[in-house]
Amino acid sequence: MGRHQRSGSLSVTSSATPSSDATELDFAAAADVGCPFGRVDALGPVELRETAYEIFFMSCRSSSGGNTGGAAEVSSPVAGPRGGGGGGVGASRVKKALGLKARRLSSSSSSLAASAAMAAQPMMVRTLSQTSGPASPGRGRRPMTSAEIMRQQMRVTEQSDARLRRTLMRAVVGQVGRRPDTIVLPLELLRQLKPAEFADGEEYHQWQFRQVKLLEAGLILHPSLPLDRLNSAVLRFREVMRATEIRAIDTAKSSDAMRTLTSAVHALAWRSGVGSGGGDACHWADGYPLNVLLYASLLHAIFDQRECTVVLDEVDELLDLIRKTWPTLGVTRPVHNVCLAWAFFQQYVVTGQVEPELAAAALAVLADVAADARGTRDAVYGKALLGALGAMQEWSEKRLLDYHDSYEKGIGGAPPTEGMEILLSISLAAGKIIADRDAAADDADNFAGDRVDYYIRCSMKNAFTKILESGMGDGDGEPGVVLTQLARDTEELAVVERRSFSPVLRRWHPAPVAVAAVTLHGCYGVVLRQYLGKVTILTEELVRVLQSASRMEKAMAQMTAEDAADCRDDRAKAIVGEMEPYEVDSVVMGLLKVWMDDRFKITMDCLARAKETESWIPKSKDEPFAGSAMEMMKLAKYTVDEFSEIPASAKDEVVQDLVDGLEAIFQEYISFVASCGAKQNYLPPLPPLTRCNQDSGFFKLWRKAVLPSCQAPEGGPRGGGVGVSGGGGSHHIPRPSISRGTQRLYVRLNTLEYVLTHLHAIDKSLVAAPAPRFDGARAAAKSAIARVAEVAAFRLVFLDSRHSFYHGLYLRGVADTRIRPALRALKQNLTFLVSVLADRAQPVAVREVMRASFEAFLMVLLAGGGDRSFARGDHAMVEEDFRSLRRAFCTCGEGLVPEEVVAREAEAAERVVELMARPTDALIDAFGVATSESIVAVGRGGDDGDGGYGGVTPVPPTSRRWDAADANTILRVLCHRDDEAASQFLKRTFQLAKRR
Repeated sequence: MGRHQRSGSLSVTSSATPSSDATELDFAAAADVGCPFGRVDALGPVELRETAYEIFFMSCRSSSGGNTGGAAEVSSPVAGPRGGGGGGVGASRVKKALGLKARRLSSSSSSLAASAAMAAQPMMVRTLSQTSGPASPGRGRRPMTSAEIMRQQMRVTEQSDARLRRTLMRAVVGQVGRRPDTIVLPLELLRQLKPAEFADGEEYHQWQFRQVKLLEAGLILHPSLPLDRLNSAVLRFREVMRATEIRAIDTAKSSDAMRTLTSAVHALAWRSGVGSGGGDACHWADGYPLNVLLYASLLHAIFDQRECTVVLDEVDELLDLIRKTWPTLGVTRPVHNVCLAWAFFQQYVVTGQVEPELAAAALAVLADVAADARGTRDAVYGKALLGALGAMQEWSEKRLLDYHDSYEKGIGGAPPTEGMEILLSISLAAGKIIADRDAAADDADNFAGDRVDYYIRCSMKNAFTKILESGMGDGDGEPGVVLTQLARDTEELAVVERRSFSPVLRRWHPAPVAVAAVTLHGCYGVVLRQYLGKVTILTEELVRVLQSASRMEKAMAQMTAEDAADCRDDRAKAIVGEMEPYEVDSVVMGLLKVWMDDRFKITMDCLARAKETESWIPKSKDEPFAGSAMEMMKLAKYTVDEFSEIPASAKDEVVQDLVDGLEAIFQEYISFVASCGAKQNYLPPLPPLTRCNQDSGFFKLWRKAVLPSCQAPEGGPRGGGVGVSGGGGSHHIPRPSISRGTQRLYVRLNTLEYVLTHLHAIDKSLVAAPAPRFDGARAAAKSAIARVAEVAAFRLVFLDSRHSFYHGLYLRGVADTRIRPALRALKQNLTFLVSVLADRAQPVAVREVMRASFEAFLMVLLAGGGDRSFARGDHAMVEEDFRSLRRAFCTCGEGLVPEEVVAREAEAAERVVELMARPTDALIDAFGVATSESIVAVGRGGDDGDGGYGGVTPVPPTSRRWDAADANTILRVLCHRDDEAASQFLKRTFQLAKRR
């Protein structure tokens, strides 16, 4: 047998290394990577390893041609010598092919030097020859055989190895040259090993039951050929197995249990079928996954137990020996390549990914696997291939989908991206092999680029999520603060990605920076839109968020454009199109419009409530206006103030929209306040024109005698000249005669004035407005004030004061019913008016009362009805009364109505009063001038009422605008003139009837 010279090697008589769960590196026990080939429930990792060594030992013994070491025992199998006898080992062809460096220390180095060198170089690969313990006392060191190396690697004790050799020696006596794949090893071991060769009966029972479980796994649970579970042989085997589980069975040849077991095993192992390969080979350990699990256990022996990142320098010899198990396990070269690739990958993972050479070796083997996968369609191979490559890809992608977290600091002091590049290569190589086998995969050519694109997007999303969660956990967690910081962190993350990871990813993807930037842009956009969905107004916090988002978006867009510009691939241009802009300006505009619509709705609701519930009762003496006006203007002022505080330049573009919306509401409210009727509602109708009746002296004396009992109570006593000397009943003190309806009109006036005043204040609050606003609302308010004041004045004069003014003044005589009582009531009403109206509303209200009073005075003179008549001599008293009425307004308040205004408004009335002083002939002439000369000629043509008229002349129409030059006005003066000439003229011209 060839032997290997190893410095500091173990003595062949040294004790074996016991198995330990802490050092167990079999894939089934690896904590960080799962088994890709399934499992055998009846057998654990240790039992699988022991069984694998037994099969290995049997296969190598049988291949050696028989006993070469003496009659007493079967010697361990070895490979031929690899180097000269000078103590060195030639370069491993396997290591060279896989890119693994031979790192054997010189045989002349001492153990201390070797230990120091290994401590200084933790990544150094060591072999068993460098880590062996001291030689046994009194004996010299000798080289270890490959079989001894394998035994120690498989952690089999010398005692178990010796027992196995003796057992096989007894089993093969007389069977020289028998192939190992024709031997059912567990059955042979059961036959040959006796309880006496074990420490106690319990150990023997456990060993025996393990062999039976192994037979069950290989023959029944995982057979290489289809099996009917109700097969008689299966039932017989189950019966023996149940007995073995209770206690150890007798394995002598004469034992019924042993004969039953042997017949059942032979019947199951020597079955033939499709895929059996024919010949005389038996099938007891070549079913999947048992065969692959056993073979993988053997392959893990190439890694040094003491330095787990090291591949032994004797790997060539060990693999040559392991290949001898292929016939028994049903392993082919493609299956071997898959298992070897998985062994290197798993060793790279379980050793903490600190040795890149292991990953490089896995990649090198994967190249052979790719070649095998294209032409091999074996079912067992397909299962092993998909299982191993799928596990490699899954484990790698688990890290690659969050490579920012997995490779942020690097592994074992290596650069951060070195481990990432290794895993990328492995994941893409394994995935590409699987994709190539899938006939339905149309995009296999773009597999690497698509997967890297997916890794980038997932990792960026995960990194972004961690940043977001970290930001939400820090500080007070205010959304605006979190989003502002998140935008900065997102931009920094993109910079790190471009600097550290993108150079590696560009090997497989044309534009990795663009993908990362677009992904981060989209992630931030999702958070930003969620935040914007909960805000209703642009605050300073929101503006800071939008500004940060805009800066970050520009940075991402620049990165994307620069990365895509260097790439001619159409996919890069498509990535650029994925970036949907945040459209910050439109977001601001949208928020502003939504906010304005909401404020408009609130104000409109206030207006609707006012229309339904407003009663025009003032809130208090200090607030003599409607409560709805106060509420509405407060809402408007709050809206404008809030708008002014919005720190956004975009609001300048919508300030006019805000003004227009508020102005429309104001105008509607003003229209509602002003909807109080018209002055025509209070003007009395014009009585029909008649001519005065010339009563006899006796009738006049009778009328004067009964007059006191017939006049209205509001006029006061009118007998015996009391009205002249005593002022028309001076003993009666009139009180304000303002009705509640008129008072409500005054509340409306105050309300309009309140609105107008606050419109000025709101206009000044709009600092963004370059020019005065609300012109339409102000004009509407001023017009409404004048209109309501006019209605209130006509209601006051013609309704509230009708008894003392229109219905009482000059009734049945001027001398007895002068204007003094009406003036006293008027002054009382004006005093009340001034006390309840706002200062700004008082001049308008008093001016309108003055106009209404002048109108009433003229209607008394021109449309006073049949109870009023005037003689030419009454002009002086009427003129005096009108001067008193005019003076009342000149002295009202502190110049509320200027004298020039009073004089201007009184001009028309004074001219009409002046008509009363003219003779009847002069009035008739003036009437003729005002109408036509023909009517005058007809009026003077005869003395009786029948000659030359040719019918009734139509009465000139009236516009109710009394004027001294107006024909209708002059006609009315004639109708009220108490003389015969006027009566005859009216009779001849218009056929007017006499008063009754």
